Amino acid sequence: MFDYLIKDGMLLDGSGKPGFAGDIAIQGGKIAAIGRIDAAAARVISASGLVVTPGFIDIHRHADAAVFRPDFGQLELHQGLTTIVNGNCGLSLAPVSPAHKAEILGYMSPITGRVPSHIETATMDGYLEQVGRQPLPINVGMLVGGGTLRANAAGYETERLEMSHYDKIHSQLEASLTAGALGVSLGLGYAPECFYTTQELIRALSPVRGTGIPITVHMRQEGDGMLAALEEMMQVARALQVPVHISHLKAMGPRNWNRRIPEALTLLQQARDEGLDVSCDVYPYCAGSTQLLHLLPQDFLAGGTDAVAARLRDPAQRDILRERIAHGRDFDNIAQMVGWDNIRLTTLHRPEFQPLTGKTLAEAARLLGLEPVDCLCHVLAEEACNVTMIDFITCDEDIGRILRAPFASVISDSLYPTEGLPHPRVYGTFTRILETFVRERHVLTLPEAVQRMTSLPAQALRLQGKGRIAAGMDADVNVFDLAAVHERATWEQPAQESEGMDAVFVGGAPAILHGAFTGTANGQVL
Repeated sequence: MFDYLIKDGMLLDGSGKPGFAGDIAIQGGKIAAIGRIDAAAARVISASGLVVTPGFIDIHRHADAAVFRPDFGQLELHQGLTTIVNGNCGLSLAPVSPAHKAEILGYMSPITGRVPSHIETATMDGYLEQVGRQPLPINVGMLVGGGTLRANAAGYETERLEMSHYDKIHSQLEASLTAGALGVSLGLGYAPECFYTTQELIRALSPVRGTGIPITVHMRQEGDGMLAALEEMMQVARALQVPVHISHLKAMGPRNWNRRIPEALTLLQQARDEGLDVSCDVYPYCAGSTQLLHLLPQDFLAGGTDAVAARLRDPAQRDILRERIAHGRDFDNIAQMVGWDNIRLTTLHRPEFQPLTGKTLAEAARLLGLEPVDCLCHVLAEEACNVTMIDFITCDEDIGRILRAPFASVISDSLYPTEGLPHPRVYGTFTRILETFVRERHVLTLPEAVQRMTSLPAQALRLQGKGRIAAGMDADVNVFDLAAVHERATWEQPAQESEGMDAVFVGGAPAILHGAFTGTANGQVL
């Protein structure tokens, strides 16, 4: 007797091929059989008129600390997510030694939210073991962050590393991968990884050479210099002979829209034709979300957040920054590319700044009686750089181009701030794909969309047993009516869970059944 039998659904197996009518038998946490099944089961669930897919996989979230929050998993399950991967953009909560813990966790807090003191961060092994003791409603994997490794070895002040620093980076990297990290993430747009040259980066990553261990990367630039940054990562892929996955591929700023992405996709396809294992992902929103620090040139980030704050208080440095933002093209000059009206302040902590939450930097500057650059410097310095923003940076046409690429996965790049306004993508990315890009805009067919949310991300990070409906695969399964799927999160009220999932199975047990939570916590650490 099977544990569960899902009957009479339209099965989309994750391959991108058209669906077919059939049943799924679940036994012992695995898919035991598919097809027309005439057998007994402890529980039979009708999927008549519904779509049945593999559980969705988001390989780019920043829930490193959020996995310990009491309600973790609910907003994820409501959009059909059964597996997520954290530790992205070079920013992982482990390994962080006591010597650098305060500065590293402080730097990461705009991304992960506050990190409770009881969370084990010293080693990847200890962190993953503690995550595994949590009741997990969904499956959770972890990347080891290259920025964390470098900051833990040399802090934020050292721009050129010594042999001893590389030795420490290598030993921490190897220990983290042995402990179970799924791969290495890079954040070349952030400190301290922005200080690597290409050859120094290759040297830091040398332990993974030829191993097949994937590298994901937030590239050095995603605006005017995006193509050069992509070429750099192709050089890394050739030098190390490992899979390289480009995180949240984009071309920021109107002057780059509809120009850079076609060229980037051609470059990626040429690299694949050459034999390189390269791929990418994209989030389905024209706005991103990250640290407000990302508006600064990389040389302004040297020395850690205390040094940055001191620099921003210096009138002479503010004048230099004003000139750099007005004319510079040697960094991701977001303020120049999209304008102060397209950058919103979303997480602020000081009481006097609370009225600025949700305001654009242009609006905030007017409220404070300052010029925009002075407002930026003032807010960052007074908030110890612990500020997040939502920046409207890309266009729908480029998002559609990336989604249609046969090597592109869907991701959310969800930040989990403790206060302020989150990005709607935290709550709605995967329902947005189904509702907006399949049902309304017809950018993708439903089988194509499911493939980009299941088998392609599983392939990118080598997630065994995930992403397909086939006998022997893990029984992570979604059941839904495409017409009922709805993203409720908005820019004004982002913290609203999606709707439309009739059933979501994780590891063979229903976490959602008939649209309601069951309380099951059957997820695992991958």
